[in-house]
Amino acid sequence: MSMRMLLRHETILALVAVVLLVALAFQSSQFFTGANLLNQGRLMTEVGLVAIIMTFVIITGGIDLSVGSILGFTAILTGVFWQNLGLPLAAAAGLAIAVGTFCGFVNGFVITRFGVPPLIATLATLALYRGLAEGISQARSVRGYPDWFYVLGQGNLFGVPTQLWILIVFAILASVLLATTRIGRSIYAIGANEVAAFFSGLPVNRTKIAVYTASGFAAALAGVIFVSRVSTTRSDMGTGLELDAITAVVLGGTSIYGGRGSVIGTLIGLVVIQSLKNGLSLAGIKAEGTAVLIGLMLIGAILMTTALNRRRA
Repeated sequence: MSMRMLLRHETILALVAVVLLVALAFQSSQFFTGANLLNQGRLMTEVGLVAIIMTFVIITGGIDLSVGSILGFTAILTGVFWQNLGLPLAAAAGLAIAVGTFCGFVNGFVITRFGVPPLIATLATLALYRGLAEGISQARSVRGYPDWFYVLGQGNLFGVPTQLWILIVFAILASVLLATTRIGRSIYAIGANEVAAFFSGLPVNRTKIAVYTASGFAAALAGVIFVSRVSTTRSDMGTGLELDAITAVVLGGTSIYGGRGSVIGTLIGLVVIQSLKNGLSLAGIKAEGTAVLIGLMLIGAILMTTALNRRRA
């Protein structure tokens, strides 16, 4: 293995993850059980789906703060379309996902058509979509879904949580798309130098709209899975999810300035975060202590990425 491979952010983070898993296993005998690990996979699926596409967004040099609100909005619409409009649940969920995907398209359109910085545009739509969810729900929840719907969020396939299979397939497709296709190369080029990418003839605006639309789709799909897992809908679903997703992406080595990152790194970052939350909880450490440790790890990851970039330069 070459020194360059050893110094990759993802390689270092993977080694840290292995050490962390071993240390947490010594803290609690319940941590390294199959049931606990599969349950953690179930719990991290929603954030994982969003974080995978957030990797694309951040590689382009953007950010999407609205994903948590899109998740909550989609969750509310699923219940409303089914209970209030009388649509079949499968159609209601599909239509809700379509609306969530359109919300992502709106983000991309505002950013590219009007030149609004992604931080400002998605901060505004974060409030907009959350307000729509609260206005439509009127603080009422929808329960009593049919049993078949719970297979998506509570069931198993070959002993593995159903939604974890969805996350795995989603991650494989995203990795292939980013690493081997023209749109993947365009995403990296836009993040590295958007002006140069434009004058090279790359479809900059179309690519960015596609990325934000995909971000909306991922958040909407996560919203339907979330409803299936918790058996109800609430307008506050997904609150803070955007921060967890961004943390996983940046911890995984994606540059917040754009042009560098990988889905594999994001998944490792996601595993590290979920393992810390679960392992420290089993060890009796309060949530605020876990948050402090994750914050310190994030700072360390940013410093490590900066140092590696300087070494390459």
